[in-house]
Amino acid sequence: MANPDLSSPLITSDQPEVFISIDDDDGDDSVLDNQDHHHPRGFEFDHLNPVNPFGFLTDAEPPVQSPTTVDPFRNDTPGVCGLYEAVKIVICLPIALVRLVLFGVSLAVGYLATKLALAGWSDRHNPMPQWRCRIMWVTRFCTRCILFSFGYQWIRRQGKPARREIAPIIVSNHVSYIEPIFYFYELSPTIVASESHDSLPIVGTIIRAMQVIYVNRFSQASRKDAVDEIKRKASCDSFPRLLLFPEGTTTNGKAVISFQLGAFIPGYPIQPLVVRYPHVHFDQSWGNISLVMLMFRMFTQFHNFMEVEYLPVIYPNDNHKQNAARLSQKTSHAIAASLNVVQTSHSYGDLMLLNKASELKLENPSNYMVEMAKVESVFHVSNSEAVRYLETFSSMNPDSSGRVALHDFLRVLKLKPCTLSTEIFEFIDVEKVGSINFRQFLFASAHVSTQPLFQQTCELSFSHCDADGDGYISIQELGDALKPTIPNLNKDEIQGMFMFLDDDKDQRISKSDFLSCLRRNPLLIAIFSPILATT
Repeated sequence: MANPDLSSPLITSDQPEVFISIDDDDGDDSVLDNQDHHHPRGFEFDHLNPVNPFGFLTDAEPPVQSPTTVDPFRNDTPGVCGLYEAVKIVICLPIALVRLVLFGVSLAVGYLATKLALAGWSDRHNPMPQWRCRIMWVTRFCTRCILFSFGYQWIRRQGKPARREIAPIIVSNHVSYIEPIFYFYELSPTIVASESHDSLPIVGTIIRAMQVIYVNRFSQASRKDAVDEIKRKASCDSFPRLLLFPEGTTTNGKAVISFQLGAFIPGYPIQPLVVRYPHVHFDQSWGNISLVMLMFRMFTQFHNFMEVEYLPVIYPNDNHKQNAARLSQKTSHAIAASLNVVQTSHSYGDLMLLNKASELKLENPSNYMVEMAKVESVFHVSNSEAVRYLETFSSMNPDSSGRVALHDFLRVLKLKPCTLSTEIFEFIDVEKVGSINFRQFLFASAHVSTQPLFQQTCELSFSHCDADGDGYISIQELGDALKPTIPNLNKDEIQGMFMFLDDDKDQRISKSDFLSCLRRNPLLIAIFSPILATT
């Protein structure tokens, strides 16, 4: 190499030119040699950006969300582990029998006292009369005995509850079935509970005495009525203060999941409460453990630790009194900060997915949680729709890591290997690793189905497939429609797709069948794209 000087070029003419293109959006650098630099910019990264098979709907790709490693529902000690725990259970068995008797007697006495307090009271719209409330003190004393029987001989408290007129609504994290028992003893609040709790023996009677507000989480009308009732009772000091668990389900206390907004929509000051269950050998959270096993483990402990902290009251901003989301964020942040845990976008929908994955015998069910609160806000996908997508995904035989290969994906959607089917798979496989997980499948499906033109496109596709206009698609018409996109289809493959689209299995594809199938499997709309391109 010649000796360089300040006037010599750094790159001589006999060296290959190197062009570096920097994309500010993703931060990736691409190096191209001098043979390709004359191509237009849009062609420089074709190997990294495959053709979008849904370009007739949208140019955007499905959003990418990094999966969280937090499992907020897993109980760390679902079984008895270690010699110490086994010996302790044996030693505590006689104590457990005494505790069981105390539990049964306390429950029976509390139930009878509650029945007496409710006898002849029909005006449930107004506050419970004072003399009836005094009878309920017997039940409250019994609940303290129940806590004692579960091993909570003492409970550590920090802070004090605010006066009812200052903070008419209190919210708490929810870890076990113990918190409602404690709060009933401590505060005797009105609670918001699922309608299904009313039919529970004994418990249903007691929560009715708490002037419970029932809600069906799957009914928008029921949720609205519950919010109206929360607002009505919070505005009247004659009612007890209201207690809500805005997470909507129990967690293991290692994260604060997304909050429902019911407690915050009325716009009243909120006092957050924090519950902790310090432990070494026995996790008291009600996660992947049965109620019977959890009660047995509690009965066979020397002592179960519980801490309750009353946090400062959080006031809504005067300029945003009705901004429930802002008040919810402030409250969840306060609880998470006190617990020193992370906040996630998990919700009750993730618990539904977790339980469904377990029901379907999928390995590592926690792989199928997707932080449904975020998914619902971005795609407006309901919990039941997400569960339905999981059922489809499970039929693709995911491996132990929850991933599906191309051939299983094509098998379930009745597609054969071809350019288009590969493009559909690559559209989902945003990581470009040759396999997909449930999160990617859900995101891609929801991304396509929520496009503004999706419904209209489905209807237009049916009209073009129904060549003779008789309101049904025949096998011949379906085969003709698919020829441009999936070449060399044989009769069995056409028959398979025909049966897949025939939703009611009456041997003919009506418009209702066609639209229903595409709503459940929105990715299939891509196989009709050439038909739409010619219109």
